[in-house]
Amino acid sequence: MNSLPNTGLTLIAVVDDDASIRLATDSLLRSRGYAVCTFASPGDFLQSAVLNDTACVITDVRMPVMGGIELQAVLRARGCTVPFVFITAFPEEVVRMQAVDGGATGFLTKPFDAPTLIKYVEAALTSKPKYRVAEPMSQEKQPP
Repeated sequence: MNSLPNTGLTLIAVVDDDASIRLATDSLLRSRGYAVCTFASPGDFLQSAVLNDTACVITDVRMPVMGGIELQAVLRARGCTVPFVFITAFPEEVVRMQAVDGGATGFLTKPFDAPTLIKYVEAALTSKPKYRVAEPMSQEKQPP
């Protein structure tokens, strides 16, 4: 499992153009003992020094310039298998299927509850290989 160098903490990247979502998600994850880096855009994350140390990405689906699905595709094209948990205010089945096809561990509709997000993150961090979904997951279906 990837961790923040010199800390041993599991590093979660939160990518969302909404500052309030970044702040709330950051606070939640830190309260659970994770190291967190937040990014206002996928481009910022792709250019970050923590890209290769990230154990899980939580990302919004729709953002200006590049969305979460595109971010996932870019990383997969680079051979990066980091697990993804998607959050969206615009749940569309075709987008959910794209996320699942790319190996998403979770796909949550905003507003989502904290325990459900934590369950998806924990599932993402314990899955072998790093991303694998046997069947599509929705907010209603809880991870194993």
